[in-house]
Amino acid sequence: MPQTDPKNKKKDVKSKKSEIKEKKPKRIENDMESLKEKNLEFQVNDYIVYPSQGVGKIIGIESLKVSNQKKPYYIIHIVDKNLTIKIPVDNVETAGIRPVIKKTEVKKVLKILEEEQDELEEDWKIRYQNNLNKIKSGSIFEIAQVCRNLYKRAKDKELSLMERRLYETAYALVTGELAIAKNIPLEEAKNLVSELLSKQ
Repeated sequence: MPQTDPKNKKKDVKSKKSEIKEKKPKRIENDMESLKEKNLEFQVNDYIVYPSQGVGKIIGIESLKVSNQKKPYYIIHIVDKNLTIKIPVDNVETAGIRPVIKKTEVKKVLKILEEEQDELEEDWKIRYQNNLNKIKSGSIFEIAQVCRNLYKRAKDKELSLMERRLYETAYALVTGELAIAKNIPLEEAKNLVSELLSKQ
């Protein structure tokens, strides 16, 4: 029987190892290509608004395996909370995630804050649900209305505990987004909002 040269064996092992090493980067490249093909709406370092959570920053985009299927996920850090959320790219629209408003839209928010309050339902349960729905909508314009209406109502009538919490949530959402949109410190945004609310 012909004998195999031990040197040739070593060469075969080395060549197999090099083949394995070459395959790994290809898998990574394929993952990255699949992410690029998705035409992602947001990129790393973009600021977004996550309804009811507030302003978040995209700190990463990862391809994660769930139920034996790989999907691209946004890794979102909520700015004013010690909270990191992973959400599938495909679920962004369902979750209501949107870009931070543009500077040109800031004036509209500020105008809403200093306007007269709307007529509100006397039944606090209906009033609460209406305001909660506006906050859940994720629209800063509707959230600004909640912030204004509850602030001005509190000047005449004491708010229930649930409504006070709703006001605090609306206030935090509005000030957080204005700070990013105007590129100013959060404290400055809070002072601006408080000044507008207390005008009348």
